[in-house]
Amino acid sequence: MSATRALIVGPAWVGDMVMAHSLFQLLKARDPDRALDLIAPPATLPLAARMPEIADTIALAIPHGRLALRERLQLGRRLREHHYAQAYILPRSYKSALPAWASGAARRTGYLGEARYGLINDIRREPAGGKLKTVERFLLLGLEPGEPLPEVPAPRLRADPEAGRRCAERFGVDLTAPLLALCPGAEYGPAKRWPARHFARLARTYHDRGWRVLALGGPRDQEVAGAIGTLSEGACANLTAQTTLLEAVDLLALATAVVSNDSGLMHVAASLHKPMAAVFGSSDPRHTPPLDDRAVTVTLGLECSPCFARTCPLGHLRCLEDLTPERVEEALEVTMEARRATVRIDS
Repeated sequence: MSATRALIVGPAWVGDMVMAHSLFQLLKARDPDRALDLIAPPATLPLAARMPEIADTIALAIPHGRLALRERLQLGRRLREHHYAQAYILPRSYKSALPAWASGAARRTGYLGEARYGLINDIRREPAGGKLKTVERFLLLGLEPGEPLPEVPAPRLRADPEAGRRCAERFGVDLTAPLLALCPGAEYGPAKRWPARHFARLARTYHDRGWRVLALGGPRDQEVAGAIGTLSEGACANLTAQTTLLEAVDLLALATAVVSNDSGLMHVAASLHKPMAAVFGSSDPRHTPPLDDRAVTVTLGLECSPCFARTCPLGHLRCLEDLTPERVEEALEVTMEARRATVRIDS
């Protein structure tokens, strides 16, 4: 086996970074002696601390959406001392390939994406006939061209139980009772967010059974989490924007069960093997499902979905509005029996 280093340009979205862990596991299993270094934005880079396959991390501290050509090239040139034999570029954007090219990595593996001829010299193409899951698209980068996809190694983030307990104590979370974690956000848009009133009814149901309920997420999720707290009459504690990403990982690891939209935290919870009901609206559970056998995907399967829109193009959002708390509760009870299920409810 080689003792070389490989450079990985990682995703900017939390969910994609979690799914990328499947690729990292594959690469390490195939070449245990090769060190894997990861470039990623500050929003997702902390997750590497919970992925033992990653040897070193490099922060891409450039605001989202900026080309920042000079900064990306300078970053790549600083990495030349590592003499990378290969680089894997997971995002499809032109700018994401620049540091890998500037690093001097001899083999730069990725999809053509935004006409990245030259930047990518080991171009991979998705097989014709059928849309790959995101995790499968990542895995293909770790295979030789034409090699069939292996069984997908499930992402498995490592949690820090003691750090989780300290965080719970800081927020006054009672760990002697069952804990339901709600993840009510979704960066993509409203068409992926189950209504706050539905989350609130579910929170009240479990609170009345003696559970503790909390909401996790980032700054953009504060409003919806606050609404859940109000509508549930205080049944749900709002921890959104009060934890770091790794603290959210550790709190999710302590949860008895999770209810989440199709979001980054959904993938985090799945990687922690948590019983979970994952609610899908405009997105497709066949494309980015939670990769764990204790996760249940819940969808109405309407004729108009999945539409992949940020907001409902028909103006009614029935795919989420009509998905009742009772149906999600039923799905959650199924997964707490540790049985794999996909709940598809006819309209």
